[in-house]
Amino acid sequence: MRVKIHHEGTHILIILLAILLIINIPLWLWVRPYAIAASVSVVSAVFYLLVVNFFRSPRRQFHGNPENVVVASADGTVVALEETFESEYLKCRCIQLSVFMSIFNVHANWFPVDGEVVFTKHHPGRFMAAYLPKSSTENERSTVVIRTPEGQLVLMRQIAGAMARRIVTYAQPGDEASIEDHMGFIKFGSRVDLYLPLGTEIYVKIGDKTTGGVTEVGRLHPEAQA
Repeated sequence: MRVKIHHEGTHILIILLAILLIINIPLWLWVRPYAIAASVSVVSAVFYLLVVNFFRSPRRQFHGNPENVVVASADGTVVALEETFESEYLKCRCIQLSVFMSIFNVHANWFPVDGEVVFTKHHPGRFMAAYLPKSSTENERSTVVIRTPEGQLVLMRQIAGAMARRIVTYAQPGDEASIEDHMGFIKFGSRVDLYLPLGTEIYVKIGDKTTGGVTEVGRLHPEAQA
């Protein structure tokens, strides 16, 4: 099966390949025994394939009922699911649903709901482990708010982790949001928080695995307001 690489990783993979070739070719030409060069080449190949795996970019479609659906914005593991107060934009109590992405997960991020982007903001910050609760407010992060066709507001927050050093957010105010489209990308280990209106029916629990753009994590109540 042909692997599609996300455009965010193209330059990184080219540069990394060049570096690995510069390291490995002289070993094969001048270092003996050949076992040393072979060992380094195997490690290099495994490392390169791990990075390729990180930047893979699958095209996905949601095949369920799209009405009021909330889909996972990221591949990973549910690490938080609780009622909390969202203080940046919504200014009300919401359901927080957080998914942690390891370096082995796809790191493209999908829109969680259909609608219109009404707010985006990038925040500089720290780079503590993304699974820690404080990472939601202290790490580098990017906030996106989407208004659904029914007028409900859903806030999505991309959070950098201990290894992540760049958050990419494609969404801009006025853009159309679709659960089948990429909203952004986070490089190397990170987390995505969703803030959903109280009354949203939740279909996952802590520890569950999610697939971005595919896993139905909840369904908005038609009369719930954020």
